[in-house]
Amino acid sequence: MTCAFCYRHCNLQSEHQLGYCQQRKLVDNRIVSLNYGNLVSLALDPIEKKPLYHFLPGSISLSLAEPGCNYRCAFCQNYTI
Repeated sequence: MTCAFCYRHCNLQSEHQLGYCQQRKLVDNRIVSLNYGNLVSLALDPIEKKPLYHFLPGSISLSLAEPGCNYRCAFCQNYTI
C-alpha cells in the first residue's frame, strides 16, 4: 500500500512497517498516523519571523509541529523532534 501523505509515497508492504517519516504505519491494510493529536510545539509568533515577505505586517501566526519528518537535513534546528 502506498502512503500519499507526502511526496515520498512510501510503499508499505508488510504489517506494522513504518514509512520514512517514522510516523505512518501499515495496520490492518490501512495506513495510520502514529502522531495524531500529538504536538511537540505550539506557539504564537510574529509574522515577521516567517518567510512571508510583507504579508500582514504586525500580525501573529500560529506555529505548530508534530513529531516526524520526511527529510534528513544535517543542519536542521529541529532534529531532536
